[in-house]
Amino acid sequence: MEILMTVSKIASICTMGANASALEKEIGPEQFPVNEHYFGLVNFGNTCYCNSVLQALYFCRPFREKVLAYKSQPRKKETLLTCLADLFHSIATQKKKVGVIPPKKFITRLRKENELFDNYMQQDAHEFLNYLLNTIADILQEERKQEKQNGRLPNGSIDNENNNSTPDPTWVHEIFQGTLTNETRCLTCETISSKDEDFLDLSVDVEQNTSITHCLRGFSNTETLCSEYKYYCEECRSKQEAHKSGPNRGHYIAIVKSHDFWLLFDDDIVEKIDAQAIEEFYGLTSDISKNSESGYILFYQSRD
Repeated sequence: MEILMTVSKIASICTMGANASALEKEIGPEQFPVNEHYFGLVNFGNTCYCNSVLQALYFCRPFREKVLAYKSQPRKKETLLTCLADLFHSIATQKKKVGVIPPKKFITRLRKENELFDNYMQQDAHEFLNYLLNTIADILQEERKQEKQNGRLPNGSIDNENNNSTPDPTWVHEIFQGTLTNETRCLTCETISSKDEDFLDLSVDVEQNTSITHCLRGFSNTETLCSEYKYYCEECRSKQEAHKSGPNRGHYIAIVKSHDFWLLFDDDIVEKIDAQAIEEFYGLTSDISKNSESGYILFYQSRD
């Protein structure tokens, strides 16, 4: 489980080297996970929105494994995915267990590919996450398309290809994609229509002292469609009343659960924190001054 947080300020008096050394001592050589590395990322001018997302994704093990496997494939032209794979590989193969890495190559490529991020202004972490995941999926689908075209048969047809306009799902979709079913019930004839929509994330209001199940129930609360928002019922052939269910700024940090302990990644600073501290970041409070210190993006792993 990884949680991406937004906070307005994180105070630290440690230098990079001292912080890394303190972290390694606090975890201890016997408790330090085998083949794991905890590296901070250098901030290249308000890039904490990027650093926090990258840390959360790196500790999403299925995603990390797919990215590292992509790195081992034959070298391709430089893309955002190859730069991400290089960054993940650099972290995973470090001789030291803790330290700091500058994600300069990735940031440079990001700014080159999307003008929204080609500046030194703070950006929205959620927008960046969506852009990154969709871009990776597009790259994988395009590469698969090229591979199929290179495997054309003598008669010009493509092996195992039905020329379907819908691209095949990628490992990005396998890891993150879900299906949301919206149901609408006409209050006149009781006819129920449903529509399935794929999603990579859900925008859910998270309150303190609640479970994610409770928050999801609130997300799927019944909504009444009336007045100018009436629903067009195919059965009634007219608009009817119906029941329907179905950008943040600031400084971003990442809070990650790795093995049996929690870590806070604040750009180049990495600290071990107590599990009880998570409650301070989970959900909004009535105190407006603390709203910027609540969790913004939460990663959950489904159970079989």
